[in-house]
Amino acid sequence: MEGESTAVNITETPKERKGKAPLLAPPSSSTIKPIVQKAPKGGYKRGLAVFDVVLRLAGIGAALGAAIAMGSTDQTLPFFTQFFQFKAQFDDLPAFTFFVIANAITAAYLALSIPISIVCIIRPQLVAPRVLLIFLDIVMVALTTSAAGGAASIVYLAHNGNSDANWPAICQQFNDFCQEVSGAVVASFLAVVVLMCLIVLSAFSL
Repeated sequence: MEGESTAVNITETPKERKGKAPLLAPPSSSTIKPIVQKAPKGGYKRGLAVFDVVLRLAGIGAALGAAIAMGSTDQTLPFFTQFFQFKAQFDDLPAFTFFVIANAITAAYLALSIPISIVCIIRPQLVAPRVLLIFLDIVMVALTTSAAGGAASIVYLAHNGNSDANWPAICQQFNDFCQEVSGAVVASFLAVVVLMCLIVLSAFSL
């Protein structure tokens, strides 16, 4: 009859279905590569460099405090005669004078080395600045340790004396003087510890 449409259903046979490949083949497992985000290089080195700057600031405070404390130490006893005045100053002893100079040099070096340490923060992969800091830190450790050790021996004699050499203890009379120089020596040894920590940090960074 007119007006009626006939629909023809065409079904594919299994054989025809086998021969056709899919338009989009699924990706094989061998072509799928996991995305691994790499950690930024030098991350821990940058953290060590930041800690290096903090330690250098602490070392400046310790060394400069030791130099100022020793350099401003003096005491005059209240009793004196017309010809004699009992007074103790740091420059009366060469070991204390060397102590002041050495700690001032150490404080100045630590201040001047901060820009190099900042370079290590910006460019943590650089090796030359870190090697330079290790070398100079070792030199400063030797200088500061010798100064602190020499001053400590004098402070020990001032507190205890030496009966074999017939050297009396003077801290019973110059009590304030001995307390100030003892505090300066302790601060200097703190600077030595800071310098040793800086060497260890630089070694880890390398």
